[in-house]
Amino acid sequence: MTTSGNHPTSSNSRWRVGADIGGTFTDVIAIGPDAQLVPMKVLSTPPDFGTGVINGAVAALEQAEVEPSEVGAMLHATTVATNAILEMQGARTALVTTKRFRDVLELGRLRRPVLYDLSWQKPAPLARRRHRYELDQRIHADGRIQSVDSEELAALARQLHEDGIEAVAVCLINSHLAPDVERAVAGALRESLPGVYVTASVDISPEPGEFERSSTAVVNSYVGPVVESYVSELGRTLRERGITAPFSIMQSSGGLLDAGVVVERPVQIIESGPAAGVIAVQKLAQLLELDSVVAFDMGGTTAKASLIENGQPFVANDYEVGGGMNITRSMGKGAGYTVRVPSIDIAEVGAGGGSIIGVDPAGALHVGPESASSRPGPACYGQGGDRPTLTDANVVLGYLNPAAIAGGRVTIEPELARKVLSATADRLGTEPESAARGAYEVAISSMTKAVKAVTSERGRDPRDAVMVAFGGAGPLYGAALARELGIDTVVVPVHTGLFSSLGLLVADTDYQVVTPFRDDLADVAALRETFADLTAAVTDHLHTAGDAGDIQVERILDMRYHGQRFELRIPLPDGDVDDSLLARAYELFHTEHYKTYGRSGSDDLVELVNLRVRGFVANPVTIDQALALPSDDPGERRTRTCRFDTDVATPVISRGHLSATPEPGPLVIEDMDSTTLVPPGATARIDHYNNIIISWTNTEATA
Repeated sequence: MTTSGNHPTSSNSRWRVGADIGGTFTDVIAIGPDAQLVPMKVLSTPPDFGTGVINGAVAALEQAEVEPSEVGAMLHATTVATNAILEMQGARTALVTTKRFRDVLELGRLRRPVLYDLSWQKPAPLARRRHRYELDQRIHADGRIQSVDSEELAALARQLHEDGIEAVAVCLINSHLAPDVERAVAGALRESLPGVYVTASVDISPEPGEFERSSTAVVNSYVGPVVESYVSELGRTLRERGITAPFSIMQSSGGLLDAGVVVERPVQIIESGPAAGVIAVQKLAQLLELDSVVAFDMGGTTAKASLIENGQPFVANDYEVGGGMNITRSMGKGAGYTVRVPSIDIAEVGAGGGSIIGVDPAGALHVGPESASSRPGPACYGQGGDRPTLTDANVVLGYLNPAAIAGGRVTIEPELARKVLSATADRLGTEPESAARGAYEVAISSMTKAVKAVTSERGRDPRDAVMVAFGGAGPLYGAALARELGIDTVVVPVHTGLFSSLGLLVADTDYQVVTPFRDDLADVAALRETFADLTAAVTDHLHTAGDAGDIQVERILDMRYHGQRFELRIPLPDGDVDDSLLARAYELFHTEHYKTYGRSGSDDLVELVNLRVRGFVANPVTIDQALALPSDDPGERRTRTCRFDTDVATPVISRGHLSATPEPGPLVIEDMDSTTLVPPGATARIDHYNNIIISWTNTEATA
């Protein structure tokens, strides 16, 4: 469904710069009007991550010999909101709610992610109990309203000021039925408390479910001041450096959002970086016409997996953050903070290149989730790291260049890697190479959980998929992980170590709205009218934001069977909202429910919960423009000893050495931004888009 834009078509004659912050590296790609591509990888700069973005952007523009004024779009994926939660460095936050509902955050949904760990405790609420305040008001389930007393509200504002509150989340019982009541309370608090960040829950998640709405509003306010400060400071510094282009940030749902709107809804960018990588894989899957794709992203701190089916990633209506492994599915929830905003379904585990290798009291090897990050980083970086990491293990195993990585920007000191692994090997009673190989295999085992979470737990067989491995460390582990899961083919794209940044360059501008809809599904007239109102709201926002071109609209139904707690998102096909379209929606829901849960019901059991409309403007840059192979001389083929089951003399080549004819492993393929490992028993070739295609041919081989 497409509507015409009122703005002139945006010029594609200027440079676009995408910057993604990782735990170890900040990745930047600049693309010019003639598809000139300049990749840049610099160390991240915690705690001031914005400095790394500036350093990378300036370095890329200097390499391209381009003035900052020639940049037409600055695009960013950031971890600032996630870090504020994981490090508990957000604002002092208060929750304002209806009388007798202050404990809804503790009550939650009574889920427990682990059954047998008696020492496990739920994370403390981001708004402490003494910072949760009640108002003597009520919005009844039938819509009747008991108004807020203005004197009580004024007294509350004074109390919030006296308590040193920096951010406020307002969530009144049943406020989705009367959103203006809650907005009035939030507006009064903003007026009385200048400088305090205030969130009305209905402006973020206007849906039923007091716990989910309260938690989302609290998370939004908790990270709000941090995100506002970061975005404002980064925007100011960009302007000082001459980059005055529009500034957009990747949302968790996979679309770009103007930085000004992000400040109002920072909860929408918590999964910003991982979402950018999935979007790049989505565009690649569409280009290669792949039906089912597992996106596997491994960076310096974490490994992430997502599933793309029929060219579209799965999007969840809610997920949890801060619980070790971010969860978007019903199983395993309860470990983190619930956020009810659309997010690409991504499973994440603490296994990255910087993940620390250790031995537990029982003598078992473990990897992560603790990370050496970029400061001090792995021991082999020579920056003071004194604990072994997966990167150190990969150096000892011979998989990584023993001199330098990241295009020579990061020097490697292999003797330091061997030294820290020797201490671990001594505790295990083995040699450093065996300890390193053991850590590699433990990491693979951990990563399978992330892939199964987005495939098997959704009723999908991972063996039916192709894996796209990317990130700085993803191609080192992709083939072995695929082997463990029964996946036959792995695709390693160009610029794989900067693929999330590339995703920023090809992502669409996106804006979504949702409204509860509890009328009968058969009320076609009401459905048609509500969808029309939501579509108008989305297109008006995109026009106001200055987005040019045609606006495409996607309509979504949240559907479930009567008595169920969870809904499924069902995209509504294009066409007029009539009986035949609703019949198709029923059919799609039954099919998806059967895939996910192994059973389906009849039409009379179906109920509708929410209506959603997503509007987006297609990006003028397409993925194929970014897949050109650098024209550098591939250099000479070399040989390096690598440890698999045994030590093997392994050819070390560049991507340019590959051809359409499969070459047998083992192989180490070195790019500027990553290294690809092709184990024994697999083959590698290059396709006409310069992707490395790894195929398993020997069923008896060991990765």
